Amino acid sequence: MGVLTDYFRAPDAAAVVRALQLTGGGRPDFDDGTGSGSGAGSGSGSGFDGVAAKRVDPAIVLGRLVAAVRREEWQPDTVAESPVWPTTPQPGPGGPVGEDDPWASGPWVTELGDAVRDTLAGVPDERVPEVVGQWALAQEWNGADPSDLLPLAEELIGLARRARAAGERLYCWICL
Repeated sequence: MGVLTDYFRAPDAAAVVRALQLTGGGRPDFDDGTGSGSGAGSGSGSGFDGVAAKRVDPAIVLGRLVAAVRREEWQPDTVAESPVWPTTPQPGPGGPVGEDDPWASGPWVTELGDAVRDTLAGVPDERVPEVVGQWALAQEWNGADPSDLLPLAEELIGLARRARAAGERLYCWICL
C-alpha cells in the first residue's frame, strides 16, 4: 500500500470543491487536457487535466523536483500549499479527534502556490534531462534511473505549462 497522488489544474479551489462534493472526495476525473473527459477517473464529470503521480507528495518529492529546477537545495517550504479538501475545520495541535475525522482518513487536496506552477512551467526543454538527473538523486527515489522518471517529469512540467497558459492553479489529490 502506498500513497496515491494526482496533480491536476483547475480554475480555482471552488471548482475543485464542487467536483469533490460529487464524489465524496474521490479521485477527480482527468482528461487529456482537451476537455474531452476521456481520462481514467471517478466519473465525476469534472474533466480536470491531470497527471497520476503515485508517491510524488507535494512537500518532499515534488519539492525536490522544484528545487532541482531552481538549482537550490530542497527546503521543507519549497512547495507552498494550502488545504482545499476536506472542507471541515482543520484539527488543532492534538490532531484529528477520531478515525472518522476526514483529516485522519483523507483524501486530501492541496492547492500549490503559483511559484511552483511557474517554476515547473518555466523550465526550458533542454534543461529537463539535467533536472531529472538531479531529481533522481533524491533518496525517496531509491536510486531510480533518471530515464524512468523523465516521462513523469515531462507530464508534470506540461501540466504546469497548461495551467499557467490558462491562468489556472495546480492541485494535488492525496489518498492513502
